[in-house]
Amino acid sequence: MSKLRPLCMPKWGIEMTEGTVAEWMVSDGQQVAKGDVLCLIETNKITNEVEAERDGFVLRIVEPAGEDARPVGTLLAVIGDTAAEEDEVSSFIAGFVPSESSGAKAASSGKSAKTKAPAKVPTNLAISPKALELATAHEVDLSTVEGSGRAGRITFQDVHRQVNLPAAPQFKGPADLPAEDYVIFATPLARRIAHAHGVDLAAVAGTGSRGRISKSDVLASLSKTPSAGSPFEVVGNRPQVEPFDKIRKVVARRLTEAKRDIPHFYLRISVRADALLAFRKTANLVLSSKASVNDYIVFAAGKALARHPEVNVQVHGEEIHRFPHADIAVAVASDKGLVTPIVRQVDRMRIDQLADASAALIDKARQGRLSYEDLDGGTFTVSNLGMYGIEAFDAVINPPQGAILAVGAATEVPCRRDDGSVGFEQCIALTLSVDHRAIDGAQAAQFLATLKGYLEAPDTLFA
Repeated sequence: MSKLRPLCMPKWGIEMTEGTVAEWMVSDGQQVAKGDVLCLIETNKITNEVEAERDGFVLRIVEPAGEDARPVGTLLAVIGDTAAEEDEVSSFIAGFVPSESSGAKAASSGKSAKTKAPAKVPTNLAISPKALELATAHEVDLSTVEGSGRAGRITFQDVHRQVNLPAAPQFKGPADLPAEDYVIFATPLARRIAHAHGVDLAAVAGTGSRGRISKSDVLASLSKTPSAGSPFEVVGNRPQVEPFDKIRKVVARRLTEAKRDIPHFYLRISVRADALLAFRKTANLVLSSKASVNDYIVFAAGKALARHPEVNVQVHGEEIHRFPHADIAVAVASDKGLVTPIVRQVDRMRIDQLADASAALIDKARQGRLSYEDLDGGTFTVSNLGMYGIEAFDAVINPPQGAILAVGAATEVPCRRDDGSVGFEQCIALTLSVDHRAIDGAQAAQFLATLKGYLEAPDTLFA
């Protein structure tokens, strides 16, 4: 009799509660070897591989790909040492009891497992065996593939993405135009626009010299604007229905839970930024760095969190987790939605190190190449919408973190100078959203005051 084992929805990190089977790489009855990629699992931010723990057979796939998210521990497939009878497999499925621990066990077969021994590869590249196999089959130049795995390891997905890159666009040359009709007097551009939109030039009145039809005449004929004095007509206004994608579903659920379950309070402060803006330019020249204003704000937040560890916390149920170092998540808008990659131990970094780490994470986020390790954890978040001209806003806490800092644009405001005259200065509005279950108002206010002090006297950041 074959020994049957469940393949369950894995649990990658304390915050993962569910996942979606994005794609099965095997089929029912297929024999697999240890290390073969069985399926791809999507979480709220990433897609990860689940590999076979041992040699065996995929006896039955229980959870098809592309369905809704399933909780951690859900039975995805039944794996056996050898082939098995259908009744035997059905009985196993009927008696299976989902549990989170089974998910955690299944996760050990995933690529991100902590205890998995690194696979031996016949090259000096850090690459998974299946990725190497796929690259060899498709003759992929691995020097052109950027690894998204731990420490830059090339994964099956990286090679799969390279293999399936869209072909370069094939241009079909100039558009065919009808033969010139010299009876109709029109400019070449007007003829092209008319041809593209199916406009009969014979019905268009030209306003150019000697009645020549111009571009504006054709565009005017396309307009549906009613003439002056005509009655208003209501046209159709049917919406284009677009359901949430998987990531949007998760983001919506998490933010709804955060706003509903976390008692937020907000502290607002304005920071004079002239000294910071001037200091950044000089420091970047001296340090040969490309640190942005946001990098300096994250840098200052890390220093302030080190002085106020009561704000550098996570909230798990009725427990407060305090951390010795500031792992700061930076909110980034990407094609896959809002993601928050984490810059680790900001309080221990130099500004040039932080700028390099931040730039690398933002680049990976916008390419959709963030790994689970890039997103897992985080003790504080900085969300900056200043580059979009937003003067101030209130951000929703990213659970289980205890606080989030919203950063607005630098705006010029009038001020009274020391000599009594009136001038202008650059100011940045900061809003700190705080989980009142774990952080008191005075603690948050002291943190914000320290942060303001660092930003208004940026040389103190390097004291």
